[in-house]
Order: sequence, then structure tokens, then C-alpha cells
Amino acid sequence: IRYVTACLLVIGFNATDLPDAFGAILSGAFAPEGVAGGLVGALIMGFQRAAFSNEAGVGSAPIAHAAVKTKRPATEGLVALIEPFLDTVVICTMTALTIVVAGGPAYLEARDTAAAGGEISGTTAGISITSDAFETALPWFPAVLTLAVFLFAFSTIITWGYYGQQAWAHLFGAGRVTGTVYKVLFCLMIMVGTLLSLGTLVDLADAFLFMAAVANIIGLYLLAPVVRRELRKVLVYVARRDAGETDEVIEADEAAAEAAGDITLAK
Repeated sequence: IRYVTACLLVIGFNATDLPDAFGAILSGAFAPEGVAGGLVGALIMGFQRAAFSNEAGVGSAPIAHAAVKTKRPATEGLVALIEPFLDTVVICTMTALTIVVAGGPAYLEARDTAAAGGEISGTTAGISITSDAFETALPWFPAVLTLAVFLFAFSTIITWGYYGQQAWAHLFGAGRVTGTVYKVLFCLMIMVGTLLSLGTLVDLADAFLFMAAVANIIGLYLLAPVVRRELRKVLVYVARRDAGETDEVIEADEAAAEAAGDITLAK
């Protein structure tokens, strides 16, 4: 909430520059120079940053959503669709507009470097550019941003620790011994990560996320009929609820359909 509020404040202070900011973003995205520089390379970089932004297609989010208790699993998938929209379309767009309209020194330097054909470190430069953008309107906010980045990194460690633990339990069992082994290995990997350079760490993360995405895409292909069937049940349920039917009636019909072998309505 603080981050979104800060973005809105910076954008509000520079509201007159919004049309030019949108123009700069769109022209930069579709400029001929970008295509000439390598469309495939631009796509790869976009996929890498998108995976870091919202993990869409990696297959990690379903591990968290699988913990939800629901009679209709596809509904949780519909809920999960909101996450990439909020993260990428809303938050990332607000961040981009904040950076462009603020015109901080780090952004101007990076823009000039890119225009001259130089190379920019996306990870480190991104944080500096964002911090400078907020500092133009809120001089005290870079300290808050630093705390936010720390908390984001800490929460990411916890989240991926849970993801890994669930996958480990699926492969090796959920016993106390296997759980302890995983926790020790996970803590050791955290220590190893702190000793690596940021560039190497990001490259490793990109490689592992790519492998996870490949496995997830194969799973999506194999499970497509199941997903289609579950989504059809949800659509039928929503249509009947909109028509005024109660859950008791719908569930009774679903139970009868399941007994009769009708997969259209069966749970």
C-alpha cells in the first residue's frame, strides 16, 4: 500500500508529463532500433523479467493455491489470474510511469547510455532508477524502499522455502527426517547464494525458472483435458447461481450426475 501510494504521489506531482511518459514507453517498446537489436533477445529478456515479476507459467503459484479447500478447484485458478494482472499490469505500469515522469538522474543516465548503445545492468540499475525517481518527490522514501526490498527478499525466501518443501515431500515423503534434511539443504543454499555475485545469482535463477517453466508447460499440455472439464463445471455452477438456484440444489444435482457418470456436472 505504501509503495502504491508513493507511486501515485510521484505521478500526481508530475501529472502533466503523463501523456509524454506513455508515449516514451510505447515508442521504446516498439521502436525499430529495438527490433534491429534482436527481437529474440528482447523476448528472452522480457520472459526472464516477467518470471521474476509474477512467476506466471513457472508452476510455483499452484503449490500455494493447492492448500485452499474448495469443492471446485478451477475457481482457485480464476482467483490466481488476478495476481499477474495486479503485479504486472498495475504495479509494473505504475513503477514505469513513476520512473519516466520523475526523470531522476539515474534514469536519465541509463537512458543516455542505452541511446549510445551501452549496456545497462538491469537488476542493480533498476533499483537505483526507482529509488531516484521516488527521491525527486519524496526525499525520505528511498529508506522505505530499501526496507521494502529487504522484506520482499525475506518473504521470497520463506515462500520458495515452502514451495520447495512441498515438492520435496512429494518426492521423498513428508517424514520428520526428510523434512529436516530439506531444511538443512535449503539453509545451506541460502548461505551459498549470499556468497555469489548478484549477476551470477540472477543467471542461476533464470536457468532454474526456465527449467521449471518447461516442466510446467508439459504438465499443462497433459492436464489440459482435466482443466477444461473443471472449468466447464465452474461455468455451469456460475450460470446456475446467476439463475437463482441455491448451492443445495446444485450440489444435489452434481451428486446425482456423479452417480450417473455425467462428467459435465459431476465434481
